[in-house]
Amino acid sequence: MTKNTILLPATKVDIDERIERVLRGLGNPEPPLRLEDVRELLKLDLAYYTASDPGIAREAISRIRVATIQVFNRPTLIIDAIRKFSLKALYLPDRRRIMLDNDEPKAKHRWSEAHEAGHSLLPWHEAMMHGDNQHTLSQNCMDHIEAEANFAAGRLLFLRDRFVEEAKSSTLEIKTVKQLHKTFGNTLASTLWRFVESVGTTKPIVGLMSCHPHISRQPADHDPAKPCKHFIQSDAFQARFSRLSEVEIFTAIRGYCGPQRGGILGNDEIILDDDNGTPHRFIFETFYNGYDALTLGVYVEEDNVKIAIGGF
Repeated sequence: MTKNTILLPATKVDIDERIERVLRGLGNPEPPLRLEDVRELLKLDLAYYTASDPGIAREAISRIRVATIQVFNRPTLIIDAIRKFSLKALYLPDRRRIMLDNDEPKAKHRWSEAHEAGHSLLPWHEAMMHGDNQHTLSQNCMDHIEAEANFAAGRLLFLRDRFVEEAKSSTLEIKTVKQLHKTFGNTLASTLWRFVESVGTTKPIVGLMSCHPHISRQPADHDPAKPCKHFIQSDAFQARFSRLSEVEIFTAIRGYCGPQRGGILGNDEIILDDDNGTPHRFIFETFYNGYDALTLGVYVEEDNVKIAIGGF
């Protein structure tokens, strides 16, 4: 499960200013954003590889660090790194080149390309883009580097405040996420992620990406201890409901999800306790696109229901 990392406000401002300059350089385009225009502006190259194709070994890469070993004349080690760390994309700063795994679904290439473009825009990422991995970077550092690139990708693909304004002026439901997905040309998964982060700065909102929640549709390798691919928390949710786990929320949504093969699986009002133990009402809704179940939980109000005991 990937839990979104909350970045410092100053870091967000810095990254956002860089994205603003890019979009301004493109003439503040209408959605959907053309990534080929971004590559041209930033003078980035795009190439593809497959982990099983030794052709990547012929890439003339001036330097790459794999497990603390400096590589000059053995680019075949790049293949080993891709396989070992299951890389789906990478950015080679010496060549100003973004490389995407051609075996990945084409729908995922758009986010991967924007993510790597995000790395290229953040100068403090360049050292890491030479192949440093968990042998030379702490996991916490790696998480922050990836979160920064994800934030940059989100602000780029969703045209900064253009998406935020449209999201905040619409109803907070899966239907809106689907509409924005079509308008901005990005995947449902990335649209849900950006939606939660955009509209949840002051309102607690949570999103889940998981397998089908209904027990009859769960895959054979489903892990009850790690039921979600992604657990997305808005700033306001993280501030007040940080103790809640993905297991608790996934267990709760299973109660209303039907066994449908696609579309809306169900919705319900769910009570969640905040970090102080105070109960609050949320409206949850789950949609299945045939691959992942996308769940949106939106805060309603504090639960003030009083239960009378003993007739008093």
